[in-house]
Amino acid sequence: MIQKEKKGRVFVGVSGGVDSSLSLALLQSQGYEVVGVFIRTWQPDWLECSWRDEKRDAMRVCAQLDVPFIELNLEKEYEQEVVRYMLDEYRRGRTPNPDVMCNRAIKFGAFFRWAREQGADFVATGHYARIRRQGDHFSLLRGVDTNKDQSYFLWTLKEEQLPHILFPVGEFKKSEVRAKARQFGIVTAPKPDSQGICFLGDVDMKDFLRHYINEREGEVVDEKGNPIGTHSGAMFFTLGERHGFTVHKKTTDGGPYYVVGKDVEKNILIVSQDPGGIEEGEKIYFLSQVNDLEGSFLTGGMFDVQIRYRGSLKKVSVLSYDENKKEMRVHFYSPDYTIAPGQSVVFYDGDVCLGGGVIDSIEAKTHNN
Repeated sequence: MIQKEKKGRVFVGVSGGVDSSLSLALLQSQGYEVVGVFIRTWQPDWLECSWRDEKRDAMRVCAQLDVPFIELNLEKEYEQEVVRYMLDEYRRGRTPNPDVMCNRAIKFGAFFRWAREQGADFVATGHYARIRRQGDHFSLLRGVDTNKDQSYFLWTLKEEQLPHILFPVGEFKKSEVRAKARQFGIVTAPKPDSQGICFLGDVDMKDFLRHYINEREGEVVDEKGNPIGTHSGAMFFTLGERHGFTVHKKTTDGGPYYVVGKDVEKNILIVSQDPGGIEEGEKIYFLSQVNDLEGSFLTGGMFDVQIRYRGSLKKVSVLSYDENKKEMRVHFYSPDYTIAPGQSVVFYDGDVCLGGGVIDSIEAKTHNN
């Protein structure tokens, strides 16, 4: 029998879902030496355990494909790097992105480093994203399925990591992934997509936070500062939300109120029925932790950005960029009251993800800046 030449050793992060399962099968069929790795992360005692079921499904797929299975315990790293970060950000009144941090610290942090130390040539996951090679240069691209594209969560990847990362399902739409999984006979082919916080599953964010941050009743005020209701803690809310607080003085039209501002120190929520009509004035957004994947950021440049997963593209101009400090000042052409400190701003050129940064602070734009 003529054996296929092995293309290299790949450690595949298997979560028990269809995306990572198909990634394992595709890479094996392409001639890679594959190893399935289930990443065990921290879960709170009060949350119904789900990782054992996910691990069981991952083991079943590995057994079905006759590939080695390894469990990697990253409970400590997940609690320290993801959970503590998320709680600290909410306590400060910011809007964190745990999925971005999970990819940075866990999947392409601790797992990536461990896999390379174990002799893996590549690390693969079931993300809907792509990596393109042109000569010696590697770029991060959006996934083909625009509805599932996860490049927004991957902007913290480093240029030197890209040659060692594979995203097998990024070339397909979700419907094609399920169809191919059925063709391989993979047992997880019909399994529903996981939802919620990275690794924690389908848990309501406010329910999660209430176990670690004490509720504190405060005032809900309108744009003019008039008290109109109450809430359980300003830190639990993000800009643009319209649920979770109580309005006692409702208008005759009965329209919803949206959170347009908050003061965490005074524990006050500011709401409006016409958030789009609020005159914000021009603002400057200071970004920290900037990651320039393509070496394309420059002062005076204009870029398309996303401020949330599946969000529409927005235009920004770069007022200043300090490559050494990894800091940037940008101006959004269209005012958006939902942009808040802590959010990731991810830059794009067509399908190419250029990198991104985290909103550190916001200031009113003046003639001096």
